[in-house]
Amino acid sequence: MSGQLRIERVVTEGTFALDGGEWNVDNNIWLIGDDTDVVIVDAAHTAQPIIDAVGGRHVNAVICTHGHNDHVTVAPELAERLHAPVLLHPGDDVLWKMSHPDAKYWHLEDEQRIAIAGTEIQVIHSPGHSPGSVCLYLPEAGALFSGDTLFSGGPGATGRSYSDFPTIIGSIRDRLFALPEDTLVHTGHGDGTTIGTEAPHLAEWIARGN
Repeated sequence: MSGQLRIERVVTEGTFALDGGEWNVDNNIWLIGDDTDVVIVDAAHTAQPIIDAVGGRHVNAVICTHGHNDHVTVAPELAERLHAPVLLHPGDDVLWKMSHPDAKYWHLEDEQRIAIAGTEIQVIHSPGHSPGSVCLYLPEAGALFSGDTLFSGGPGATGRSYSDFPTIIGSIRDRLFALPEDTLVHTGHGDGTTIGTEAPHLAEWIARGN
């Protein structure tokens, strides 16, 4: 027996840089797995705390929810040290190459299934915060890993290059709010929320704009 499916969070601190600006940010890295196998969601800032949390388990993949530098910082390092493929939607290739011009990754596709711990993660392409943003849905756990697409209190930022407010609203409305209301949302930064908590506020967000 490999043990029960579990979700773990690692928080690392570092710099988000884009369009000539820099911001200090805390990032959530999520580990989905059991006692023997695990998938890493995002590769922020510093490798060692993530490797420590893996604790010797086999890493099936390092999945990047999008290509912003603070979510892919140590992806190539994790790939090398943990012998795992990096997965990223090709829509974010331009962002990936800003951080890792010579490193390779495997392509994530919409509705792709990734096996872990006797169940499957479902990939949801959710552009807007970036062209290749994805969310990861784990039906068995009633959990969504939203990257920077959806937060407690609203959509991810769309004020910088390669982002678009109407696009992120469409992704959230059509793809994420179609999920069950009690779905737990594990975000790329900060505290989590649920689909049912956020869905009633869509019209407010649209009125507010980005």
